[in-house]
Amino acid sequence: MTKLVYFAWVRERIGVAEEEIALPEDVNDVSALLAFLKARGEGYEIALQQPEVIRVALDRVHAEHDAPLAGTREIALFPPMTGG
Repeated sequence: MTKLVYFAWVRERIGVAEEEIALPEDVNDVSALLAFLKARGEGYEIALQQPEVIRVALDRVHAEHDAPLAGTREIALFPPMTGG
């Protein structure tokens, strides 16, 4: 099982703060994860309609969308950060 944690408007659109799911074997990198989640229902589809803007952390370390998921226990999804 993999723990997924959602922040800010990603959490609001999906409707849950976190969940644990078993990822299919073909979901082996961040891009595949975002595509898999987007297909899980309307809230996910709305939250992930522009997957390229979604930021991701794997076990609390920022990761690119081509990063492999093997061995990852926690995945956090959040919108772009702004500030100064």
